[in-house]
Amino acid sequence: MEEKTYKIMNGAGAVNIVMGVVAIVIGIGAGVLLIISGAKLLSGKSKILF
Repeated sequence: MEEKTYKIMNGAGAVNIVMGVVAIVIGIGAGVLLIISGAKLLSGKSKILF
């Protein structure tokens, strides 16, 4: 019985680590895309006429 519990906990821990790494990668990717799009907006600011 204890071995089954250990295997379940081990699997849950592995899934948590994988999901954490995926969340970090997605967060970094989204941040880079936001910085790039903001830089493009700022560089084209002088071309906008109102």
